[in-house]
Amino acid sequence: MATIGFIGTGIMGLPMAQNLQNAGHQLILSRHFSSPPAALIDGGAMVLANPREVAQEAEFIIVMLPDTPQVNDVLFGENGLSEGCSAGKLVIDMSSISPSATKGFAEKINATGARYLDAPVSGGEVGARAATLSIMVGGEQAAFDSALPLFQAMGKNITLVGGNGDGQTAKVANQIIVALNIQAVAEALLFASKNGADPAKVREALMGGFASSKILEVHGERMINGTFSPGFRIALHQKDLNLALEGARELGLNLPNTANAQQVFSTCAALGGSGWDHSGLIKGLEHMANHSIRGDHTPN
Repeated sequence: MATIGFIGTGIMGLPMAQNLQNAGHQLILSRHFSSPPAALIDGGAMVLANPREVAQEAEFIIVMLPDTPQVNDVLFGENGLSEGCSAGKLVIDMSSISPSATKGFAEKINATGARYLDAPVSGGEVGARAATLSIMVGGEQAAFDSALPLFQAMGKNITLVGGNGDGQTAKVANQIIVALNIQAVAEALLFASKNGADPAKVREALMGGFASSKILEVHGERMINGTFSPGFRIALHQKDLNLALEGARELGLNLPNTANAQQVFSTCAALGGSGWDHSGLIKGLEHMANHSIRGDHTPN
């Protein structure tokens, strides 16, 4: 049984923490931002005042937060994790944040004597609950080996990609692929519907061919049924695509289709859809086409 500090028990973090708890590990939580979930406390989690105290008491410290600034604050702000780090401890950031910032964070944590892994995940809330997340890890082999039993309690496809920052790079690449696949499915179903075909039947036909994909299966069904409760919020996918586009500028790359998908997400946000599931991208396309594939005549 490991002693694990866990900072960030939101939509994804809570089921991940519960899976660690169910595997027999002792959790330590912080009340610095908000009261920890009662479900974890009822399961035996300890609660301390701030991240510094959590780091002092835990062997492993997992961070699962929305964006780079929040991770920076928890790591290096007043009473941050870094103040409680020392030799023998391992900080694991499972958030999806900037790869370049991650490299700097790792250097600072390593300077305390602790070790650092970036280990963002893919699979959404469904994967978090089912402990089937894909986990993309950046860091040293020895640190990865010591954290592997924890990862195995939360996910299935676990890969050490390379050094610090490489896990975050893999996650950004993942989010590019997911966004472009969602847009491809949305455009295909919109084309079919506008042309008079039943999008549900078109999806059924495509599921048996080369166009079949997990996105067509899961998100295509969401689009047809109009079920856009998250899932994975558009605002978070916008954040990830911003990381991709910022990184592309730094590298002198042009990612035209990623930029286009981001514009459609921005249309959704302008319609009040920042909190929609990212399959709600189709509503941005429907708004521009003045056509709903669900026949409800309210594409906006």
